[in-house]
Amino acid sequence: MNIDKEIDTRGLNCPLPILKAKKALTDMQSGQLLKVVSTDAGSVRDFQAFAKQTGNELVEQSEQGQDFVHVLRRR
Repeated sequence: MNIDKEIDTRGLNCPLPILKAKKALTDMQSGQLLKVVSTDAGSVRDFQAFAKQTGNELVEQSEQGQDFVHVLRRR
């Protein structure tokens, strides 16, 4: 998977990971991939809702140790 941009939101709680992702996506081209790394367990549910509301595709979600990794495709 070719990640175009990655943001680290470790240590930040809801809604900050979503807000930072939203800001990052506005600077990206349609079809590009954004990877968000978070330590907030609630971010899994939050990113699912965010993708539905905004029309951006949630390509992948995974748990890597203490981190929750979300990959979004810009609509």
